[in-house]
Amino acid sequence: MTLSTDDPTDNPTDAPPEDQRSGGGWPLIDGWARATVSPEGPRLWQTLIHRSACLSCAWGTGGQNGGFRDELGEPLQRCLKSVEAIAAELQPAVDPGVFAGRSLAELQQLDPAACDRLGRLDRPLIRRQGSDHYVPLGWDEAMALLADACRRPAPERVASYSSGRSSNEAAWLLQLLLRALGSNNLADCSDLCHAPSTVGLNRVFGSGTSMVNLEGLRQADGVVLLGSNAPANHPRLMNELIRLRERGGTVIVINPVLEAGLLRFGSPAFPIRGLLGGGSPVATLFLQPIPGSDVAVLLGIQKALREADAIAWDVVRDHSDGWEALIAQIDATPWAAITACCGLSREELEHTAGRLAACRAVVFAWAMGITHHANGTANVQAIANTAVLSGHVGRPGAGTMPIRGHSNVQGFGSMGVTVRLREPMRLALEQLLGRPLSRVQGYDTRALIDAADSGAIDSLLCLGGNLYGANPDSGQARRALGQIDTVVYLATKPNTGHFHGLGARQTLLLPVFNRFETPHRTTVESGNNWVRLNEPGQTHLRSGQLRSEVTLLADLAHRLFGDDPIEWQRLQEPEYVRQLIARTVPGYGPIADIDATRREFEVEGRVFAAPRFATASGRARLAVTPLPQLTLPAADHFGGLAPGERGLVLSLITARSYGQHNTVVYKPGDSYRGMAHRQTILMNPGDLAASGLRAHQRVTVQGEAGRLDGIEIIPGSIRTGAALMFYPEANVLMRPLKDPESGTPAFKRVPVLVRG
Repeated sequence: MTLSTDDPTDNPTDAPPEDQRSGGGWPLIDGWARATVSPEGPRLWQTLIHRSACLSCAWGTGGQNGGFRDELGEPLQRCLKSVEAIAAELQPAVDPGVFAGRSLAELQQLDPAACDRLGRLDRPLIRRQGSDHYVPLGWDEAMALLADACRRPAPERVASYSSGRSSNEAAWLLQLLLRALGSNNLADCSDLCHAPSTVGLNRVFGSGTSMVNLEGLRQADGVVLLGSNAPANHPRLMNELIRLRERGGTVIVINPVLEAGLLRFGSPAFPIRGLLGGGSPVATLFLQPIPGSDVAVLLGIQKALREADAIAWDVVRDHSDGWEALIAQIDATPWAAITACCGLSREELEHTAGRLAACRAVVFAWAMGITHHANGTANVQAIANTAVLSGHVGRPGAGTMPIRGHSNVQGFGSMGVTVRLREPMRLALEQLLGRPLSRVQGYDTRALIDAADSGAIDSLLCLGGNLYGANPDSGQARRALGQIDTVVYLATKPNTGHFHGLGARQTLLLPVFNRFETPHRTTVESGNNWVRLNEPGQTHLRSGQLRSEVTLLADLAHRLFGDDPIEWQRLQEPEYVRQLIARTVPGYGPIADIDATRREFEVEGRVFAAPRFATASGRARLAVTPLPQLTLPAADHFGGLAPGERGLVLSLITARSYGQHNTVVYKPGDSYRGMAHRQTILMNPGDLAASGLRAHQRVTVQGEAGRLDGIEIIPGSIRTGAALMFYPEANVLMRPLKDPESGTPAFKRVPVLVRG
């Protein structure tokens, strides 16, 4: 189905009613107001204006320009998502009675929102084998246990997992510590989200991050937004899309779910039109393909460009390799195969290609609706192919832009927290350590879970994140973590993983400062390659026993290695860490002077203003992207339907709600999708009519790994044959099918049987 906002009379039967075809608006103002008048309101505003980067998505603002300013200095660039994240960090400490009075069995009954609302962790805790409680312990004992857990096993049996919550300095120390031990097991939350972007873009352009900065985005007159619910997950990006529309540009949205906030969005940055006028228009054209068919959509656009003689041959021939095979694939693939795969008509794809060809400079942007598939890397390569064929790369206002979800997840990759360490950094680290690094392939996140499940991991250090909650097949994740001897969590607040992801012998829960509390200067990197500086802060937990992650990791390294071959104790000084980052991380040279200059910077060598890329030849490397086979199993695959039972097999999309950040849930429902609570499934009205199921009926959703009962059906604007449920609750349904190229799970196309 295609919705064109050029025609105000176009209102397809499965589009939302007019009063629901907008996101943002007054609920944003209400959220800000409630936060401001709360008891924590003054402290919240003090934090908002603190010179530190936003805790939320990688599009967040803050840093040296001030808490509300972006990298170009524009003010008033904070979103409600940021407010929610800060408010959660400003909670009081967890009441000691919670851990003393509640058993782990009781704590395991808490959902993600209830875990988060327990408060802040303010003292070290341990759960020992056979105990059903966490109990306090001192920092000296905690550090001794942690050091022993890292020192005792063989290096390949020690692993880490991390999220983008922490700083560049902590990330760099983490990877240096593991590699100095001889382990490359540096799993990261990016393995579960944007690894296909990193792998795919590196193959095509030699660089795995955005080639477009904020200034470049403001020079574009077109954006193709694929697989992203930006109003919920990257609200600041909405201001840029609204501005683009106001200057006459085109926004093409490709998503199986017709998200209200991508039709119109009421942004506080545009109060008259955005709040009083019912929201600003966003999508010029909205395509709803079959989930997982993005390669077919993009191949159809490529074929339409080819047949309209709209290929940018000057770019293709002069600045790319492999285009001959790609053109041959385009010519050889019949329209019938393309349209059957994606569920869109030839006319829809030709119209989309025409809108694309009419633009002067286009940015191709995407999120996890593209990467969370068994062919996620091919999806990204197909986007890159389309950008090159249409000539929208290597010039101002044009290029590829993955939209990363966590505030410093890209910085962790830059710092070397990856199982795909690039050669220049490997050589620099070997020179620093004075010896070769291990060549044993490390475990990414899914490989780590499988290795732990088979008994191959003895010690795990988690720097933030929720490894249990973020993984598919929750049963396997819990079982795998339970096979690990020692699990150590560095965290600011409790989450479900701390109660379900328990080590076999001991589990340590160690409290650390968040970004705006850390008593020393740190840095983070945005999704558009901008390095932000965080000034020192203070915690409101005056009697808390919190530690800085940098200090903790440097202390651990000193306990393990003494002063060999570098001064590990000196690494407690972040300024010294930044000197070493400048020596070892490509593009990060300016960080060596950031303490003196206070000057934030763009990472060198990633934003391409000319069609010369970071490959060995300087040319883009195009490749054929096969059409996926998107069949669903029959009901018998799930045990079938009982006599008299109604139901159907659907392709399930797991997604975050509008009141959620990663696995942390701030609000139980999602008013934009009409899903009032977490135990809901969004289905197309046509599928309900065909199956005999009813709106608001309570049903069972059966997956390949588990099932959920008592799920309420919500009719909504989603592609026929597809459904949507909330992550992480729906993780229990899915077996860990993953993209073989990147290791990322297929969260966005999960076969399920809905029956009732």
